[in-house]
Amino acid sequence: VGCRRPPRRFVWIFPTTVLCGYGFFANMRPSEPFLTPYLLGPDKNLTETQVFNEIYPVWTYSYLVLLFPVFLATDYLRYKPVILLQGLSLIVTWFMLLYSQGILAVQFLEFFYGLVTATEIAYYSYIYSVVDLNLYQKVTSYSRSAALVGYTVGSVCGQVLVSVAGWSLFSLNVVSLTSVSVAFAIAWSLPMPQKSLFFHHHPSLQVSKEMKVLNYKNGTIIQHNPALKKVPGLEDCYSSWPLVCWSVWWALSTCGYFQVINYTQGMWEIVLPSQTSEIYNGAVEAVSTLLGAVAVFAVGHIKISFLTWGEIVLAMFSLFIAAAVYIMDIVHNIWVCYASYMAFRVVYMLLITIAT
Repeated sequence: VGCRRPPRRFVWIFPTTVLCGYGFFANMRPSEPFLTPYLLGPDKNLTETQVFNEIYPVWTYSYLVLLFPVFLATDYLRYKPVILLQGLSLIVTWFMLLYSQGILAVQFLEFFYGLVTATEIAYYSYIYSVVDLNLYQKVTSYSRSAALVGYTVGSVCGQVLVSVAGWSLFSLNVVSLTSVSVAFAIAWSLPMPQKSLFFHHHPSLQVSKEMKVLNYKNGTIIQHNPALKKVPGLEDCYSSWPLVCWSVWWALSTCGYFQVINYTQGMWEIVLPSQTSEIYNGAVEAVSTLLGAVAVFAVGHIKISFLTWGEIVLAMFSLFIAAAVYIMDIVHNIWVCYASYMAFRVVYMLLITIAT
C-alpha cells in the first residue's frame, strides 16, 4: 500500500513553512543596524568619505547590474538554486565583514551584498510556483512577515546586546553569520518547483482545448481556443495597466528605498555621533520592522479590490513616504529622524506587499 498524499488544500503548508523559516533566519542579522558605526570604528577603521563615497555605492550599482540576469536565472533554474545562492552570498558577506581588511576587500564584500539583494526575487517569487492561485495573497503576507519578523528579532537582539550586555559590534557580526548559516541549511529542504513563469511549464497545465484567461480590466473570465500554445512574454505580462502602474512604482520606490536605507545611518551619525553618544539604531529598526510586519500580515487578510482603489492608495501613501524622507532630511533632531524613518519603512513595506 502506497503512502497517502496529504489533501491538496494542505500541500502549500510545508513549502510555505520552510520558506518562512529561511526568511526569518536570513534576515535575523543583529549587526546590520550598526553597520556604519562598525565600518567607521576600530574594527575596520575606514573614513566617512571611504564608506559613503567608495564603498556603499558598490552595493547599489552591483544590485542594478545583477538584477536582470538574476531575474532570468531565477525563472530558468526554478527558484531554489537562486535561493541557495542567496544563502551562500549572505555567508560570504558576513564572513568577509568579520575578517576582511582594507577598502578593496570591503568593496568586494559590498558586491556580494548586491548579489544578496538581487536574489531576493527568488525568495519572494518561489512560493507562487508551488501553491494555487487562490492562496497567493495569504502566502505573500506570510513570507514577507517572516522576513520582517526575523529582521525585528535581529534588531532587538542587536540593541539589547550593545546597550545592556555591552557586546562589541564584532560579536554581533558573529551572531549574524551564525543566523545566515542556519538559513542556508534550511533552504536545502525547500521542494524543487516543477514549473516557472517563462521557461518551465507543467505538462498538466498545458490545456489543449480551452484556456482560461483572466481579463483584469473588468474582472470576468474569458474562455477561448488558442491557436498556438505560446510561452508568456513581456507583451502578455504587461498588457495590464494596473500591472504596469505598480511595476513602475516598484522600480522607482525600490530605488529610493535602497538609497534611503543605504545612507540613513550615515545621516544619523552626523546628527548624533556613535563614538560620543548612545545610539538606538537597533531599536528603531526593530520597531519599524515590527510595525511593518503587522501591516504586511494584515494586508494578506484584507478583502479589498486594489484594481479599484490601488492607484488612490498608491498616490496617497507615496506622498506620505516622500514627506517622511523630506522631514528626516531637514529636521536635524535624532528623534524626528527616527520617527520619520519608521514611518517611511512601514508604508513602503505595506505598499511593496500589495504590489507583490
